[in-house]
Amino acid sequence: MSKLTQLLCLAELDQQQLSALLDLALDIKQSPKNYRHALQGRSIALLFEKPSLRTRVSFDVGIHKLGGHSVYLDLQNGAMGERESVEDFGSNLACWTDAIVARVYSQKTLVRLALSSKKPVINALSDIYHPCQALADLLTLKEQYGDLSQVHLAYVGDGNNVCQSLMLGAAIMGMDLTVVTPQGFGPDAHVLLKAQEIAQRSGAKLTLSQHVSSAAGADAIYTDTWLSMGTRSDPALITEIFSPYQINTAVMQRLAVKHFMHCLPAHRGHEVTSEVLDSEHSLALQQAENRMHAQNAVLVSLFS
Repeated sequence: MSKLTQLLCLAELDQQQLSALLDLALDIKQSPKNYRHALQGRSIALLFEKPSLRTRVSFDVGIHKLGGHSVYLDLQNGAMGERESVEDFGSNLACWTDAIVARVYSQKTLVRLALSSKKPVINALSDIYHPCQALADLLTLKEQYGDLSQVHLAYVGDGNNVCQSLMLGAAIMGMDLTVVTPQGFGPDAHVLLKAQEIAQRSGAKLTLSQHVSSAAGADAIYTDTWLSMGTRSDPALITEIFSPYQINTAVMQRLAVKHFMHCLPAHRGHEVTSEVLDSEHSLALQQAENRMHAQNAVLVSLFS
């Protein structure tokens, strides 16, 4: 198995690597004391173009629990590419830190950082992918169901970065995934093609639909905000288009789905009702907690 050197996209991993990451995340979660010196003497840059709650805190606290030190950088000193180039950001941070965790607007920024820094770069969210979230989601499903190849997940909503990383993760692990989106809001064609290629090798079943009824019988149903951060679409128009895709108690019962998932933040009364989000069937807080354990598994793997 090849060593993990960065994480820009889940497609960089094969099934053996992804399985190993999930197993490591479980071990870190269950036996944290065994890893409290894993990042001793390491400094990790947290470079955030976008605001965050879960991503920032889970990385900051997680790095501390591993014995490392984090340095948080937002845009107070100017946006990357304006005050100084992305390449200069990357090469300078590489002088002092051991890795860069970057939450950015564009996937291209991550690629430029990785090429210029010569240090590991972890994608903490971009316009195309959100691999750390998908890792936490797979970890959560693994805890609930065990063998991921026997799991059927349904994603309902916008075919965004979370959806696209779930597609890749499910395809790698041989998991069935049904993606339900309104017309014109499906996943990126290139990511879809890559996921389909991987699914053919792993035996995963990837289904696309515009009908919520296609999610019937899934083990869990997953949704996300209808308006991604930075989107300039008309909120009223988006609400009109997506309202039929809201997850509420009636939908959960009609589809006979056991669990609900959401990466948060949730817009209550829009993509999901509070009744579902706060119910005993919701895995949202388990997913949020697992962000830290999944990300710590990535960090430990990078420096093992």
